[in-house]
Amino acid sequence: MMPNIDPRQLKSMMEKMGIKSSEIDAKMVIIECDDKRIEIREPQVTRIEAQGSVSFQISGDVSESMIETKVEITEDDIKTVMDSTGKDKNSAMAALEESNGDIAAAIISLKG
Repeated sequence: MMPNIDPRQLKSMMEKMGIKSSEIDAKMVIIECDDKRIEIREPQVTRIEAQGSVSFQISGDVSESMIETKVEITEDDIKTVMDSTGKDKNSAMAALEESNGDIAAAIISLKG
């Protein structure tokens, strides 16, 4: 906010410049990224429309948590590890899970 300006005057000035803002009554805001999840509880959300674009200003209690990504292991991957190492299916799957789906690392761990 600008010092010594009445909020009503500021809103009036923004409207004259073509900037519209409105409050959104939200319970929670969630932002999902590739590697983390950001949750904003008890948010104060303001929608701002200016020059044809819309943006949001968000404040509140923020918490972040990491997202575990699970690698998809295919039957072909398991078969490749089994053929290369002579190990059974369960051993091949366990090695692939430990190596996050990296076939070469799984083979090396089983042969090592």
